[in-house]
Amino acid sequence: MTTLSSPSPAQSHKNLPLYVFLTTLLWLIAYNVIQPLADWVSYTAFGLARDSRFGESLAFFLYDVPKILLLLSGMVFAISIIRTFFSPERTRAMLGGKREGIGNVFAALLGIVTPFCSCSAVPLFIGFVESGIPLGVTFSFLIAAPTINEVAVIMLFGLFGWKVAALYVTSGLVIAILAGIVIGRLKMERYVEDFVWQIKSGAGQVLDEKLTWNDRIERAWESVKEIVGKVWLYVVVGIAVGAGIHGYVPESALVGIMGKQAWWSVPAAVLLGIPLYSNAAGIIPIVSALMEKGASLGTVLAFMMAVVGLSLPETIILRRVLKPQLIAVFIGVIAVAIIFTGYLFNIIL
Repeated sequence: MTTLSSPSPAQSHKNLPLYVFLTTLLWLIAYNVIQPLADWVSYTAFGLARDSRFGESLAFFLYDVPKILLLLSGMVFAISIIRTFFSPERTRAMLGGKREGIGNVFAALLGIVTPFCSCSAVPLFIGFVESGIPLGVTFSFLIAAPTINEVAVIMLFGLFGWKVAALYVTSGLVIAILAGIVIGRLKMERYVEDFVWQIKSGAGQVLDEKLTWNDRIERAWESVKEIVGKVWLYVVVGIAVGAGIHGYVPESALVGIMGKQAWWSVPAAVLLGIPLYSNAAGIIPIVSALMEKGASLGTVLAFMMAVVGLSLPETIILRRVLKPQLIAVFIGVIAVAIIFTGYLFNIIL
């Protein structure tokens, strides 16, 4: 009598590259069939007219939900592989000893590939201060990490192409670098809570974890399950809002509010975005619908960057280590930079 046994850990690890290849192949097939499938369900199976409001909204919803979830899953997997090479300890060590200016540039670039979430803001801030990293350099990192959101980059690339994604990354980098320099020049160390300066530094110990590629792939897969599991509802809600805008909001109304002709549209979009909170997965579908209706790119990107970059939860969390004066400067400098970026994009595009 024979019994079936589960594969050994060694066998499972050996098969991981094959699983990744097959999953990638299925991903590519699925990504290329969702558009015709969404149209078939909306206009053939349900018999809706192509120019009807509900038909357009339903087709938008059925296409964008799987497309964005596929983009999100692929992006999280790729970024999670990159993340395995960057720990908070290693990040602090790489930024340590960097001068202002060069340090701001390096910190902002590092913030792109180390996309820590809002809950990491306080421990990262304390760790940077412990390491002797200048306050302005620290802020360049803390601004770049959420503002240049990896979800937003991949989704903007998938929805609008590389030019829009590149503009988003470039503007985010410039904002993070300049805002960090401004905050550093203002010499606002006195507005950091006293207990932060009193913490004994443990930053001299850099923990290097030896990981194999199989370990990295397994961690990336776990990240996909965890992150997608947390944000899928935001994706669905965001796309539902976007589908409603796509099908029911008149084009003239949005152009009047968020078009280039309305000089006040950029600051209004930023002011609206500051108190709102959504992750990039939830806001990108709304951005897509707004742009399809004729809203200007600069205004829409300013709105998105305010929602994502001036995250209300992160601001509340940072209040534990920053005094209100520095919080106000932090918000004000970024808001002004985003408004300027929105106007610039509207002028040049």
